[in-house]
Amino acid sequence: MVNRQILRVLADQNRCASSGNCADVAPEVFGQDDETGVVVVRDETPSDQERDRVKQAEALCPAQAIRVEG
Repeated sequence: MVNRQILRVLADQNRCASSGNCADVAPEVFGQDDETGVVVVRDETPSDQERDRVKQAEALCPAQAIRVEG
């Protein structure tokens, strides 16, 4: 059994370019504000099952506004 750290997701709304890549890749974790399109973190500590999608969202963010710890 692999012992993984708990994920922690952070998003810098001031850097967000409102591309929506994060919400497309991991909709359970990321959303977008209805008015501005800026990233909204729906789940700051997602389950381990979301790990790959959250890391992909981080990599796809054109503004590098998403940071994943753990």
